[in-house]
Amino acid sequence: MTETIFANATLVLPERTLRGSLCLRDGRIAEIGEGSGIPPGAVDCEGDFLAPGLIELHTDNLERHIQPRPGVDWPHAAAILAHDAELAGTGITTVFDAMRVGSITRGDKGDYAKYARELASELLDLRGKGALRISHFLHLRAEVCSETLIAELDEFSETDRVGIVSLMDHTPGQRQFRDVGKLAQYVMGKRGMSEEGFAEHVARLKALRDTYGDAHEAAAVAVAQRLGAALASHDDTTADHVATSAGYGIRLAEFPTTLEAAEACHAHGILVMMGAPNLIRGGSHSGNVAARDLAEAGLLDIVSSDYVPAALLSAALRLGDLWGDLARGMATVTAAPARATGLADRGRIEPGARADLIRFRRLGDTPILRGTWVQGRRVA
Repeated sequence: MTETIFANATLVLPERTLRGSLCLRDGRIAEIGEGSGIPPGAVDCEGDFLAPGLIELHTDNLERHIQPRPGVDWPHAAAILAHDAELAGTGITTVFDAMRVGSITRGDKGDYAKYARELASELLDLRGKGALRISHFLHLRAEVCSETLIAELDEFSETDRVGIVSLMDHTPGQRQFRDVGKLAQYVMGKRGMSEEGFAEHVARLKALRDTYGDAHEAAAVAVAQRLGAALASHDDTTADHVATSAGYGIRLAEFPTTLEAAEACHAHGILVMMGAPNLIRGGSHSGNVAARDLAEAGLLDIVSSDYVPAALLSAALRLGDLWGDLARGMATVTAAPARATGLADRGRIEPGARADLIRFRRLGDTPILRGTWVQGRRVA
């Protein structure tokens, strides 16, 4: 039996914070005590916060390590290990690694080549060998505007730890990029595309949506059911978008772009997830609704780091300050994402839960992470 006691800590519990102690035994939380006493052999946390490990549902961070520059394909094992270590170092103990499924085989070279099945196999192999620090699941981003989505989805089985399938419709002129000018800035800047090339890109995506869109959406919904994965929408903009999502049985909305869509999500019992960078920057880089506005309206349930892993803990603290309730802010990155994906064994400090924990203190708005534990074992 292995046992660790953390004492004199500020425990972030599901509904409140308190000064107390935590006993970990064999990878689980065994006991919670109250008070600032320090038993012999215990770790003195000096008043630091102890909170559940962060749960990340949507991050592009692995893709950034795989392709650190356009056209650069980094060795995958090294990239996966670096990604895993980076997340551990920001307090993330469970991640749903986002991977695009659905490719374009003609034109649009580079960003739209098939890669998810091979990358998933490499990640799962490293996990099986005990090489990863934190808990990894897969998040399949099903690109509706593609040619090969159905075939690529069919390559995944119930043994692949697919936890989320999200419907991605990047048809220009709607959802995230209703303003095609914003899309032009993003795509042309990221990929060095000419105006003529961008016009061809837009026309190609619209044609793909017209040809495959409905069949691809239906296939993604069916695959999520087959894999037992949570089904998510992406960039809902109108009440009609949300009604369609509800009809598919979706209960998680990633990054709704308008107040109207967020309100409709809550009316349908759909959890709303927004990006931590949006909250910290004060708005969306695409010109869509601000996460803070949704938080103030009581319409924000879950936060994702999106493209900045270190932003996740910072965003939770800012929400805690905004709401005057640190436990509520932390729940957006712990208990709420666990509940959305059916992970009943983590996301809360309570007896019997996995001992996935973080220790941190604050320097104004900035958290200083002092340790990360997964199943009671320190990983950062």
